[in-house]
Amino acid sequence: MITRRPLLLAALAAPSLARAQTAQRTLRFIPQGNLANIDPVWSTTVIARNHGLMIYDQLFGLGTDFQPKHQMAQGHEVSADGLTWRISLRPGLKFHDGAPVRSADCIASILRWSKRDVLGLRLNALLEEAKAESDSVFTLRLKRPWPGLAWALGKPSANICAIMPERVARTDPFKQIEDYTGSGPFIFRPAQWVPGSLAVYERFADYVPRQEPADFLAGGKPVHFDRVEWRVMPDPATAAGALLNNEVDWWETPLPDLLPRLRRNREIEIDVINTAGNLGVLRFNHLQAPFDNPAVRRAILPAIDQRAFMQAAYGEDPALWRIPAGAFTPGTPLANDAGLEVLTSPRSIEAAQKLLRESGYAGQKVAIMTPTDLANINALTEVAADLMRRIGFNVELQATDWGTAIQRRSNRNLPDQGGWSAFCTTWEGLDTSVPGSHQPLRGNGLEGWAGWSSSPAREALREDWFNATTLAEERRVAADLQRLVWQEAPFVPLGQGRPPQAWRRSLSGLVKGGPSLFWNLRKG
Repeated sequence: MITRRPLLLAALAAPSLARAQTAQRTLRFIPQGNLANIDPVWSTTVIARNHGLMIYDQLFGLGTDFQPKHQMAQGHEVSADGLTWRISLRPGLKFHDGAPVRSADCIASILRWSKRDVLGLRLNALLEEAKAESDSVFTLRLKRPWPGLAWALGKPSANICAIMPERVARTDPFKQIEDYTGSGPFIFRPAQWVPGSLAVYERFADYVPRQEPADFLAGGKPVHFDRVEWRVMPDPATAAGALLNNEVDWWETPLPDLLPRLRRNREIEIDVINTAGNLGVLRFNHLQAPFDNPAVRRAILPAIDQRAFMQAAYGEDPALWRIPAGAFTPGTPLANDAGLEVLTSPRSIEAAQKLLRESGYAGQKVAIMTPTDLANINALTEVAADLMRRIGFNVELQATDWGTAIQRRSNRNLPDQGGWSAFCTTWEGLDTSVPGSHQPLRGNGLEGWAGWSSSPAREALREDWFNATTLAEERRVAADLQRLVWQEAPFVPLGQGRPPQAWRRSLSGLVKGGPSLFWNLRKG
């Protein structure tokens, strides 16, 4: 017995040690909602974007200074006339199936992205020719110069320019991909994907990071976990309990009401990761009554209380939100106060009721979608629905999950035929900081974001912004655009959210500045 005891103890300890090592190499993350649509070119959702940044790489990446830097690109040259971009690839880049990344893959990926993204559409209009000089060098020839092309190719916002294998990138841009072979530091495991519950990613051993420190979406992207699990937990109390009990490592969107409980635990850290925050918006369906009438849309403005929206979504702590918010992200260079008294003057339900009566509103049902599995957006929607009822709208609040809401908002039919009237959402602060990537601001009708707002005047001003050569010119355009927003009401800004995230202190190396990123992290 004496001689066998060490062997017995070792045998018993081995499984426990293996489990501990596995746990140390596994990152457990609670995302903000269900991963329902996983094509980051087809979908504009933050969740699909975060997923895309894990499994795909980009030619350029934004650094912490929000300037584009080479990522998959080894380098690039721009001709003296600004019309030809020559981009070379880093050696050794591979896809998850082991195939090398080629110029043909990059060109096909750029072309697919250019049919969906708000800035990609500009490239689509300007592109004269995309040509592979070799497997590692390709050129983009433009009809007119566009100095901002590198920023567009590397932006971390909706519809990222994800580099996919050519066979995948040839998928119709208006259909979702079915092959998830990527180019990034993680491999997605679709066989283990349980929508509404679990998504699994594994480290891509052949990923070639840049030999530089991690710098937001630029620099090196070292991965120190073998496995990342996204564990979907719609119930905030369950998510909080999982974090407190060390069942998960990181919670992306803790409910404001639960922050005091989390802060009492010394093993939990709470901070703002996305310093640019997001812009809350109320979006209308411009194709269907009643919001096809701009007078009906404008009637809501006198009653909008941004403080009420922000407190409902992010809590009483003013450090977690910012008002007033105009058409552009507060704190960014183009944020301005042109006509902002529309939202800052004394609020009046009576004034809104009067405008609604004068608008010709005929009592049509207003179907407002609300995602019950996204607490912040659900809170914004509840406030909007209550406000619109008090103004005099015939509101029907229709609860669903976020994935279903995303699918439904592409439906252009009447509400009784599967369509919708309005919804609330949030847009990345980087997206809404400039006219070029500001999708709620677009006026390109059926080619635009859900809601399909048409405005030649806004589109013309957007083009003026692209052509501006000084910051003063950009600011003038931004002020003119904001004045048009108050006249045409394509959307209503609800305030800037700066929601914190919560993680266990054993987790270190979180990359701050924007989205939730999964490289550079360590445990222990």
